[in-house]
Amino acid sequence: MSRFLVVSIFTFIIFTNCAEGIIRRCYQCRSRGEKGNCKDPFKYNSTQAENEHGLQVIPCASGWCGKVIEGQETYREDDYDSAVQRMCVQRGPDDNEDRCAHTVYNYKKVYMCFCQGDLCNGSSSVGASWGVLVAFSIIGFTMRVLL
Repeated sequence: MSRFLVVSIFTFIIFTNCAEGIIRRCYQCRSRGEKGNCKDPFKYNSTQAENEHGLQVIPCASGWCGKVIEGQETYREDDYDSAVQRMCVQRGPDDNEDRCAHTVYNYKKVYMCFCQGDLCNGSSSVGASWGVLVAFSIIGFTMRVLL
């Protein structure tokens, strides 16, 4: 009976976490120059972002988030033409690989990053989700011990 209870609890946790992970979210904001809360380093998590002016956590149907940096080549601390924008994008790269590259966006030369994952456009780099990795490791170990 206790094995059944433990397996049932782990199954419930897995399906609950998977269901929450289906809807991906992205940070949405725009900052110009040195001031603003959208620039790098980005220091907010989803809870803090909800309380910041001009910063939103939005659902993203495509699952692809983006970050655009304008004016990077001539960046100075007092350069008002520099800007950072984070958003949900309609689709990612054709090969479905996370990446950053120089490109043209809204008729301007920019540095743009694409990433797929929940709130992935909050960091300055793209990485694996350690929480998911640890959770699956613990669940796999527990299932092996119990069965």
